[in-house]
Amino acid sequence: MLRAPRHARGGADGSVHGVATLHVEDAGGTGAPVLFSQGLLWDTRLFEPQVAALQGRYRCIAYDHRGQGRSEVTTHGYDMDALADDAAALIERLDVAPVHFVGLSMGGFVGLRLAIRRPELLRSLVLIDTSAEAEARSKVPRYRLLNFIARWFGLWPVVDRVMPILFGPSFLGDPARAAERAEYRARLLALGRIGTPRAVRGVIERAGVADQLHRIRTPTLVLVGEEDVATPPARAEALADGIAGARLVRIAGAGHTSTLEQPAVVNAALARFLAEQG
Repeated sequence: MLRAPRHARGGADGSVHGVATLHVEDAGGTGAPVLFSQGLLWDTRLFEPQVAALQGRYRCIAYDHRGQGRSEVTTHGYDMDALADDAAALIERLDVAPVHFVGLSMGGFVGLRLAIRRPELLRSLVLIDTSAEAEARSKVPRYRLLNFIARWFGLWPVVDRVMPILFGPSFLGDPARAAERAEYRARLLALGRIGTPRAVRGVIERAGVADQLHRIRTPTLVLVGEEDVATPPARAEALADGIAGARLVRIAGAGHTSTLEQPAVVNAALARFLAEQG
């Protein structure tokens, strides 16, 4: 566990965000650092296939956002600006700047804000199944209802509604991957009922940053599952179009969790991109 220190600051909700103790897994090594930032409802295990593939050449570091995984559940600090501050403080605490930053969904929201506001911390940016826009208004009421149920009754009443948001039909319908589905479903059922709803609110209430994409000069790779319903490919296309020089790769047979659904494809695209950055 590593305590990410930073000055307290006022958040969009008027609260004051202090430090948080974050769970960090550092593979070590002398290669260029790659920092993995997890998506909502997951933890560092979201990137296990990528860390396994890259750790011989890079220093792979994965962490859990506050309130998720094994990181501290704090009272405040779940808006995307606060999480970006956490990531910046972590990079500085570990003294690993500039890093290759890899973020999926929520992790991508964080990466975008770092690239806009703290570009000196980044060597490159990989955005997976994410968006620069605010949550679609049509989805917010449903997500709020699911979050309310999860807060008061746990994930079990809604887990089978959440799975199709996180995974595409190719993965969900593959008989050969039944054991994987069972494992990921069990992980969701084990989520905490305090930190998780706070993190969900931070995601669904986030502001968009699409109007600031022109400020990003960090080399960027955008990956999106062709079956992603949470942040559809059209949003990834708009994201790539808004960042100068960004490259877009669509991943067949993957939904919103492509690092687990199609790990070999993600690994290959990631390895090529990182190698090009030197």
